[in-house]
Amino acid sequence: MAGTAETILINARVKTFDPARPAAEAVAIGDGRILAVGSRVEIEALKGSDTRIIDAGGASVLPGFSENHMHIFSGSAELDHLQLAVPKGMEALTAAVHRFAAEKPDEKVLYAQGYDYAPLYPGVPVNRHHLDAVLKDRPLVIFAHDHHTAWANTMALEMAGLLHGGTVPPGNEIVMGPDGLASGELREMEAFNPLLTMSGFDRFRQGLASGLEPDPYPDEETFRYDMDVMRRGLDYCARHGITSIQNMDGNRYQLELLEAVLKEDGSLPCRIKIPFHYKPFMTLDMLDRASEMAERFNGEYITSGLVKFFYDGVIDSGTAVMLEPFADDGGNGEPLFTEEHFRAAVAEADRRGLQIAVHSIGDGAVRAVLDAFENARGLNGPRDSRHRIEHIEVIHPDDVKRFAELGVIASMQPPHPPGAMGLPLEPTLTKIGKARWDYSYAWRTLKDAGAHIPFASDWPVSPICPIRGIEAAVIRKPWSEDGIDQSFSLDEAIAGYTVEGAYAEFAEDRKGRIKPGYLADLVILSGDIEAVAEDQIHTLSSVATIIGGKYRNFRSV
Repeated sequence: MAGTAETILINARVKTFDPARPAAEAVAIGDGRILAVGSRVEIEALKGSDTRIIDAGGASVLPGFSENHMHIFSGSAELDHLQLAVPKGMEALTAAVHRFAAEKPDEKVLYAQGYDYAPLYPGVPVNRHHLDAVLKDRPLVIFAHDHHTAWANTMALEMAGLLHGGTVPPGNEIVMGPDGLASGELREMEAFNPLLTMSGFDRFRQGLASGLEPDPYPDEETFRYDMDVMRRGLDYCARHGITSIQNMDGNRYQLELLEAVLKEDGSLPCRIKIPFHYKPFMTLDMLDRASEMAERFNGEYITSGLVKFFYDGVIDSGTAVMLEPFADDGGNGEPLFTEEHFRAAVAEADRRGLQIAVHSIGDGAVRAVLDAFENARGLNGPRDSRHRIEHIEVIHPDDVKRFAELGVIASMQPPHPPGAMGLPLEPTLTKIGKARWDYSYAWRTLKDAGAHIPFASDWPVSPICPIRGIEAAVIRKPWSEDGIDQSFSLDEAIAGYTVEGAYAEFAEDRKGRIKPGYLADLVILSGDIEAVAEDQIHTLSSVATIIGGKYRNFRSV
């Protein structure tokens, strides 16, 4: 140890995730890096006349959380929408919508987020008539918690030009009713994007919907408004202990917004990686955009170099791609890409040295993506690509070992399994079918087979809090008495939000551990995470973060 510390943390329960020194009680920080880790006596020897002393009060200090799959721009904007995490049933939904409508008298369209696919009337799928009964005289759009399905009332469908149906690409559907008109249910982005465009909200989802830039490009007033949306979202992340973000949709516009915020504010509360989103309508030469983004944005706080694909949809709407039909309706789901186009795009992105992340929910999608990665490796030669598959909610047993063999990262989300964090068991378990339960959300199975598993929330799909995600991973139980236990230990779960996140972004030499020489990115909790019962981990909170040595206190510690 050498040098004088700018900041010293004392009286802490430091979990370092450094095998050379797993635990400590104090940390010294200087010039944005960790100078030393050790006992209080050792670390206080580095104190100078201007050193800031932070007393953690016996609470846990962890590497700053890495949120490894989320959607920063749309999530930030959706903080203004009605959140439906609590209202259940027709009466509660109606009351919540009416309160929200009264608060937003000038909103062109009322948006609600977080619906759980439960029918409003027993045995009847949610439709526009149900939402008309909730609110008839203003456009109302309700999104499923997974953001892959929307339901709209009649007025919203009319405004968006969807009441009489329309043409959408494969894997998307405007569900039609027996009367020949749209039922109100819209599956996947290409079906419900018109509901966003009519209010201008599509700008916040451009990185998801098209991967292209807003057209027309926002004027200065709109650009500054969007900067503030980004600020709000980054602050929201930091208040949950997050110091690194791996975003899972993107375009150059998001990077330009972040760069403008960084230039104006001097720093960001989170480091963030933004991908280029490659969509099925694109041609291979459009990957030039991804290469340009990777070269142009490669700094301490803002990076790119990742290409995101969606291969399929989700289980609950039947749009996930399955090897064998869903257990309840005989459908298999339909890929968003043709096999030829997808393989060619993956191979070209790999040839350019870009990292690839693919949304793949069903076991058919997972296999197709693994096949495409293997094909790219054969064409371009093996390298440390760290390509990723996102979600992997169902996997065939034959594909488990392929993750380690191909060096593919299994990016997974503790809040997503049925029963986790208040999610209902149905209709998901029935659609999967009991025969596939053991290989659904199979974190433990994949980890034991050698896969790297970074954890995330997929916010705004699920609550962003990593602490709640850690608890969900630790307390998870099988759905049947003879089912495989897929839970993680406490250290494994924390590592999913720290060590594994750093590995996933090629930053394991400087992030994810509290270790001399590493970036000074840390989180201070409200208590000792090792001292609380597993099912009480959620009672803890993040009270402060340090990023690049900069201290942000959200509550007195």
